[in-house]
Amino acid sequence: IKMRRNPPMDNELPEDFWIPVPLDTNNITSLSPFLVPQDHLGSSATFYAMAVFMFFIFVVGTFINILTIACTIQYKKLRSHLNYILVNLAVSNLLVSCVGSSTAFCSFSARYFILGPLACKIEGFMVTLGGMVSLWSLAVIAFERWLVICKPLGNFVFKPDHAIACCVFTWVFALIASAPPLFGWSRYIPEGLQCSCGPDWYTTNNKYNNESYVMFLFGFCFAVPLATIIFCYGQLLITMKMAAKAQAESASTQKAEKEVTRMVIIMVMGFLVCWLPYTTFALWIVFNRGQSFDLRMATIPSCFSKSSAVYNPIIYVVFNKQFRSCMMQMLGMGSSEEETSSSTTSVTEVSKVGPA
Repeated sequence: IKMRRNPPMDNELPEDFWIPVPLDTNNITSLSPFLVPQDHLGSSATFYAMAVFMFFIFVVGTFINILTIACTIQYKKLRSHLNYILVNLAVSNLLVSCVGSSTAFCSFSARYFILGPLACKIEGFMVTLGGMVSLWSLAVIAFERWLVICKPLGNFVFKPDHAIACCVFTWVFALIASAPPLFGWSRYIPEGLQCSCGPDWYTTNNKYNNESYVMFLFGFCFAVPLATIIFCYGQLLITMKMAAKAQAESASTQKAEKEVTRMVIIMVMGFLVCWLPYTTFALWIVFNRGQSFDLRMATIPSCFSKSSAVYNPIIYVVFNKQFRSCMMQMLGMGSSEEETSSSTTSVTEVSKVGPA
């Protein structure tokens, strides 16, 4: 797809969208992603394949996150301080899957953003809000594990009230990050293949100060949470290795150390898979103004971020043996209390330092 290398001037930009203009077209409005199929950006097969993928994320993400919330309501034993944060993560994932994936499914099926500019702004805001809550929840989980396992504050006890305060914290920070485009600092427009919406990474429009908003998101909503996760899990690994070294003769301690190491790697990789492509793409756009790029490739980071609604609960909830046991019981596939008790006993040391 040949695209104009130099983006339009500020006074040429439509208010509700931006797309690179094919060399043989001078009328941007005639290609509006709210009015006509975007077949000039990709084949029908590409759009329909993305529609199938978004439908999968919608169905599976919605199911597993609703199941997480329902299990917490049903089983009192799940109402621990850490599980409050996991439920908060499930709520944010549910927002992304219900609003973002369902809207993207409809739009990819139609091959353009059929719901219109207002729905685009709503979807962009809701998905960004849910994504930011999810992101900060991952950082809070890491922080909680550090406080509980490494005990930097001595005998400080992390209580349910603290967990609730942390959940409120994630929503406040998410609002700080996602609300500005609604009030003129950047804007929400169709992105990638123009079938889902997000912040405007693409233009240098001085009216919206898009570049400063991108840098704000990078520092406030990626670098800080990532640094928190790496520091907290790094300290946790050091603590576990010291415990394993001190109890070298204990097979259970050695097993716990290996399992926690594996789990930490999975959690950090999950975070990076979710957010690194999106952040890298946004920064590349900012620092490479005027460079041509394929919007089909630009869709991939958005898909990775939405798919977190599926793999985040798999990592943080399904791998949680207590949650998994309750989910299986709710679905009529649960094991006996004796098996559950045996499983809990066998992973006691891991559960103290893992996400469960």
